Amino acid sequence: MIIEKNIVINGQHKKPILIDFFLKENNAYKPVIIFCHGYKGFKDWGAWNLMAKTFADAGFCFVKFNFSHNGGTIEQPIDFPDLEAFGNNNYTKEIDDLGSVIDWVCTYSGLTKMVNLNNITLIGHSRGGGIVSIKAEEDPRITKLISLAGVCDFGKRTSTIGDLEQWRKDGVKFVINGRTKQKMPHYYQFYLDYIQHKNRLSIKRAVANLNIPYLIIHGDADSSISIDEAKNLHQWSPNSQLEIIPNADHVFGASHPWDKDPLPKHLEKAIHKTISFLSDVQIKK
Repeated sequence: MIIEKNIVINGQHKKPILIDFFLKENNAYKPVIIFCHGYKGFKDWGAWNLMAKTFADAGFCFVKFNFSHNGGTIEQPIDFPDLEAFGNNNYTKEIDDLGSVIDWVCTYSGLTKMVNLNNITLIGHSRGGGIVSIKAEEDPRITKLISLAGVCDFGKRTSTIGDLEQWRKDGVKFVINGRTKQKMPHYYQFYLDYIQHKNRLSIKRAVANLNIPYLIIHGDADSSISIDEAKNLHQWSPNSQLEIIPNADHVFGASHPWDKDPLPKHLEKAIHKTISFLSDVQIKK
């Protein structure tokens, strides 16, 4: 298997993006999967590397990356050493970052000779599910979309709402990271950016306009993102497919760090459902 990690590319917002890719070395042109992590996430969180290897074993080229302002650095891509960057992140920067990664996949000579650029799937976890939904609707290079415990609405998220007057006055509000115990800042620019791009950032608008195959996977024990959000996505995009995994939580049984060899059983189910969906779509075409 070919595994390349921590490739550095330039983002559109003066910070680099770190990229990994996984694929099996053979003569077949691989369908591409690009994976987006969620809020307070990163590309090497928990079982994501194991997930990447599983998709590669199944014949895909799996690409994952850190958003440029997720709080990681080139030197320390895991966790959040750069809280200033985290505080200056917003939804449109993440959509732009994803666009930069798609551009890179389509032009990087180390990949283009091994992959099928007419078969690019986006997968997003949690907040990343909203990011990929918007990008998939606006970028004709994307052929399939998968929401993994994804959000249905950016406007009602903790990072967007709150005491707006106090937030405006202070210029910043903080969210505690339960795992690292860091006070993670959100500068008021986050809200201003959301308001300025509110129509573009409507996940409902994006999924209602989709004309590509769309799979929604959610656990019915998800205490972070209600299963009702998955049902909303499915309702707004009637041609979508909804798969509910019984007893699965928001991270499908994974945790950080994940030092075991087997995938957590709920994440394994989610991956198998995804591979089956992508295979069925390919056969129908």
